[in-house]
Amino acid sequence: MSTPPPPSDTTDPRKDSLIEYPSEFPIKVMGTNAEGFVHALTAIAREHDPFFDASTIELRDSKGGKYLGVTLTVTATSREQLDNLYRALSGHPLVKVVL
Repeated sequence: MSTPPPPSDTTDPRKDSLIEYPSEFPIKVMGTNAEGFVHALTAIAREHDPFFDASTIELRDSKGGKYLGVTLTVTATSREQLDNLYRALSGHPLVKVVL
């Protein structure tokens, strides 16, 4: 007699993700090029990744200089962490787009 498979509610949620955790995960943010913008993004990143290294931030000015592209590379530990980070970044008033 063979044993039945485990119930589906005991499956590991990490198997549903294309991301392997933990991993270095770049997040691109586009926002208004204003004083304090990068500092605010850094603070948000550190709230969700206490070991976030601000020296890894990459900046790109828009052609006219009105906007700033910022790449934050965080250590992703779960889908929930990334979802919360995306929500926090998207909710900042200077942020236009988060990818």
